[in-house]
Amino acid sequence: MTTLRLEDLKQYSDVVRTRQGEALNVRFVEPRDTDELQHYFRSLSTRSRYNRFFGAISELPYGLLRDFLQVGERERFTVIATKMVDGFETIVAEARYALHAETSTLEFGLSVNDRWQGHGIATALMKNLECRAAALGAEHMVGDTLRSNEPMISLARKSGFAFVNHPDDWKLVRFDKEIHVAPKDIPCASWRLAALSRQADSPSASV
Repeated sequence: MTTLRLEDLKQYSDVVRTRQGEALNVRFVEPRDTDELQHYFRSLSTRSRYNRFFGAISELPYGLLRDFLQVGERERFTVIATKMVDGFETIVAEARYALHAETSTLEFGLSVNDRWQGHGIATALMKNLECRAAALGAEHMVGDTLRSNEPMISLARKSGFAFVNHPDDWKLVRFDKEIHVAPKDIPCASWRLAALSRQADSPSASV
């Protein structure tokens, strides 16, 4: 497994494109994003929040908000996708993922603001997460969603995930995908930095 060097979070930022070609910045969340992140979740529709957290909440409880802001703690990470709206950097989507090193699996969940759904943001974010998972050394990505969450199920299916019954909750469905990222493509900063880190840590050959 690859360990990220989190002293400079900005180096892991990426630019992805929506279906219309709009640029989005995907980066790790920072403490300065606290108010904006809470505003993002408050602005989601009731249905979108329910789909994201499998329950009725109006905002992130303090403990969960703190967890979202702790990048790298217990191999858990939060990224936000932002774009400039009326001159302000605005969160339009988010994803949280956790690496389970013992099974080489990355578990994730994501959401897109209702206003920006239908622009291909979730698809672009999913591809970026796959690259970030590969950079961490994960071999599988896995997620859970409500059986009634048709948009997420459709997204996972289009992204190449296979579906199985959830082992603990009949209301949920689990989707899983084996990760294949070609090193030569260098599709995200995390992959490139992980490759450089591996090169730096490997012993030099001598003649």
